[in-house]
Amino acid sequence: MSQPALELDTTDRQILRALVQDATQSAGAIGRALGLSQPAAWRRIKRMRDAGILKTQRLDLDKEALGFGVTVFLGLKLATKGRVSLADFERAVSAIPEVQTVEHILGLYDYRLRVVARDISDFERVLRRRIMTLPGVGDVEANVLLSEERRPGPIG
Repeated sequence: MSQPALELDTTDRQILRALVQDATQSAGAIGRALGLSQPAAWRRIKRMRDAGILKTQRLDLDKEALGFGVTVFLGLKLATKGRVSLADFERAVSAIPEVQTVEHILGLYDYRLRVVARDISDFERVLRRRIMTLPGVGDVEANVLLSEERRPGPIG
């Protein structure tokens, strides 16, 4: 049985916005910015973490600075769903270092992959030698990312 959702007030939402901007901020820094004491900010953050609202802190790498100038979204349809288990496919595709995300979706395709590569030639190599050789891969549609705007999400 799941626990009831935690009621968030305006201050909780301000804390979430601050953490979305920079998750490395201390409770003291957040408290100072919002007019709270460090212990009060820490208690609110802990309460949200304990409730599962704050799951993890993630490092946001600059892909271009690391030499990965191309991001491609692949729509991928499995050709033989009965012959290859979804778990086996997900495990195999997740082992490819250039594949950043694997999303099992409903619609025209079975999976949506986010793939990074150094350039288009490098992407073609990853597609031909790694992705297309996976068991069960059928139709694939590639969409090259031109630009991306990050939104913090529905935290009001």
